[in-house]
Amino acid sequence: MSDRRSVDGVTDEMTGATTLPPALRRAVDLFKEPPERLDADRGYLDLLDAATEPAPPRNHGIIQAVWSSGPGSLFYDKAQGLARRFLSTWQTPLAWLQIPVGGQVLDVGCGPGNVTAAMARDVGAEGLALGVDISEPMLERAVAAHAGPTTGFLRADAQRLPFRDETFDAVTSLAVLQLVPVISFAVGEMFRVLRSGRRIAVMVPTVGPVPPLLRVLFSGTAHIFDDDELGDLFERQGFTRVRTSRVGNIQWVRAQRP
Repeated sequence: MSDRRSVDGVTDEMTGATTLPPALRRAVDLFKEPPERLDADRGYLDLLDAATEPAPPRNHGIIQAVWSSGPGSLFYDKAQGLARRFLSTWQTPLAWLQIPVGGQVLDVGCGPGNVTAAMARDVGAEGLALGVDISEPMLERAVAAHAGPTTGFLRADAQRLPFRDETFDAVTSLAVLQLVPVISFAVGEMFRVLRSGRRIAVMVPTVGPVPPLLRVLFSGTAHIFDDDELGDLFERQGFTRVRTSRVGNIQWVRAQRP
């Protein structure tokens, strides 16, 4: 079996070996089990198509389909940028995460990469910020706008992250868990890859004043969290210092791994 890997179209003619962008090369060093084939032809490392194990459950609802489309990813990018500019509830609490300079951070469900890039600025030139998503158009936008020496993007499932235990100094996830089929899998994975004593911040839609009709429309497509649901799940997974705050239909859950 050949060990030649297709990555970013960069091949050494003398050895047949391939190279990865610096951030993705560092990401591979963090994997539990690097896949036999590394595909980064589009600037992000695609681990879904390279996976050999049975895939976790997938969301095939209309909202996930929209975000995974080209027009949907563009709309999401613009809407998120507008929300982050004018709505304080969309501002990721980076200061609270206490991200260390030179640290390694993870953005689960990174979308167009805005939060990943902000975390990269906090870790600095010696750090590493990685964004994970399953949407190819979202990742293409993230790569085009934010990929760099310390910022890399991967296509992988939040329910089965590829990284070793206790790898990251901070984890965040913005408006993603409502689309994950088995939410406990994703929360458990984020707990697993977070280092002891380090912090996580997650934002989700919550019930708030959602009319009953909208709850029915979202049913089977996106999960609408009860006020205490996600905080309780974090505690069951082993997180400590769990804090929740809600404004309207937006809830932040912050916690720490003991």
